[in-house]
Amino acid sequence: MKNALVVFVFLILLTSCSSDTLNGSDFEAGDTFTDSDIRVIQLDTMTVDFSTMKFDSIDTSQSARMLVGKYNDPVFGTVKTASFMELVPSSYSIDTDAEYDSITFLLRPDGYFYNDTLQTSTLLIKQVNESLEPADGINFYNTSVINYDQENLGSLTYTPRPLSTDSLEIKINNTFGQALFDNLQQQNISTYDEFKNYFHGITVQPDENNNASIQGFSLASNMRLYYSIAGENERIQYYTDFSLNIASSPIPFFNQICAEDPNSYLTALTDQETNLYSSETEYQSFIQSGIGIATRIEFPHIKSVFNIQGQGTLLDASLKIAPIIGSYNDLLMLRDTLSVFIVDQNNELSGQLYATDGSAALAILNRNDQEFNDIYYELPLSGYLEGLLSVDLESSDALILLPSNYNSTVDRFVLNTDINTTGTTLELTYAIYDEDE
Repeated sequence: MKNALVVFVFLILLTSCSSDTLNGSDFEAGDTFTDSDIRVIQLDTMTVDFSTMKFDSIDTSQSARMLVGKYNDPVFGTVKTASFMELVPSSYSIDTDAEYDSITFLLRPDGYFYNDTLQTSTLLIKQVNESLEPADGINFYNTSVINYDQENLGSLTYTPRPLSTDSLEIKINNTFGQALFDNLQQQNISTYDEFKNYFHGITVQPDENNNASIQGFSLASNMRLYYSIAGENERIQYYTDFSLNIASSPIPFFNQICAEDPNSYLTALTDQETNLYSSETEYQSFIQSGIGIATRIEFPHIKSVFNIQGQGTLLDASLKIAPIIGSYNDLLMLRDTLSVFIVDQNNELSGQLYATDGSAALAILNRNDQEFNDIYYELPLSGYLEGLLSVDLESSDALILLPSNYNSTVDRFVLNTDINTTGTTLELTYAIYDEDE
């Protein structure tokens, strides 16, 4: 049975209409309205259906960062992320007098992290053994698979300091580095195609024993080959950088993101068209960016307001949804906003929801009474619901909640859709007027 929000109804009889009464609405009162008695009804008896859905895949080749790490989540299971990338050299020429010194990979934290950064993590650099070309010829996704060598090119065990560390330096195998140096110096590799055929790229993987955090790294991270040339008094050091290839289309880069062994509710999300209603999940709904799990919201009976006698208009609408107490903490953080997208009946994404002023609609976290566990996301919906009321046919579209950068993060949320607890309500303000007395 689908979840219904039912609380109470009350009405206020007004003898006149003022600008203060209608604040926060786009409604403009006409002569018919202002010359009549007005009833302003605040309703929170409207049915709202909450469910959880999961996209088959998320395009992560357009991600704003590299995501690498692994941690065990009590709800969403073992969350693991790894980055795959093709690299290109800044130069295909090395002086014949140069001598090889070393090779490293420089990972540059971009400030994003999720879960416990006080625990040590181990990062592994491995060589990709096939071309980074998407299976569909268009994009890479969080579910894409590229083969790589099991032997490490390099590794680093460290304690993350994502907000204070400029870069992490991972030493790369000198056998690999010397061979790469020799091929460039001897002009065995002098073009992009020759380099791509010789070296397909790398993947940055978390160690399987990690249980710490997911960390974001800048796409400006790069491999650096050091060499030196003898001068009059000392050797002078030079280097060639190998940077992420962002010139090719499609971009040969993506983040692989997976979550294994989630709770029993989430295992039911076997395909994108499955809607797991919150009445089947103890009135919980779930969100996980990167994986593509979203909270789906429908208003199947919004037109029942037309059953109220008299002509009327929607003045305001607001949906409040509380996160489950105990589902978040300083490690599993709540974000200040959630973006709102529109999906069709098959859960295909059709666009983002916009507010009446043209800005992107957001569910904003209200923390004013957090000390009393009264915390909720609030989403203004008057424009969207007015649209549903204005069309003749019932809409098969629905709203979903996801972080705006859902292809570049692993943020997760558990929402409370039970009206019998604090925080979750749909509040409508509906004005009714009668032309005939």
